[in-house]
Amino acid sequence: MKDWLDEIKWNSDGLVPAIAQDHKTGRVLMMAWMNRESLALTVAEHRAIYWSRSRGKLWRKGEESGHVQTLHELRLDCDADVVILMVEQLGHIACHTGRESCFYRVFEDGQWKIVDPVLKDPDAIYHAGH
Repeated sequence: MKDWLDEIKWNSDGLVPAIAQDHKTGRVLMMAWMNRESLALTVAEHRAIYWSRSRGKLWRKGEESGHVQTLHELRLDCDADVVILMVEQLGHIACHTGRESCFYRVFEDGQWKIVDPVLKDPDAIYHAGH
């Protein structure tokens, strides 16, 4: 039997784009990267675990902020090169800017406009107790 991870078309760096969506509303919360290990752990632990390219290590979403993403469903696109994680976003904040979604800017009148409020000051999220 074929390993389900072998069905994914990993890029040349061994990564696949992963889109996190709210499992109730369908809103796109964020996009990150996953490698084989992070995707396997995500399924095993029922929580989003990504691969941080900048840090070169696994990144358990919410490990610093407490804003964990609980996995409800995992989907693979038709080309097998993108995954979608249907998640429950604990704390309703997915973005490091303190917003619900990383996609908080809308292109209007030739410029990017911020349309979503900051729900919690990022300094309060990431530097509390440090």
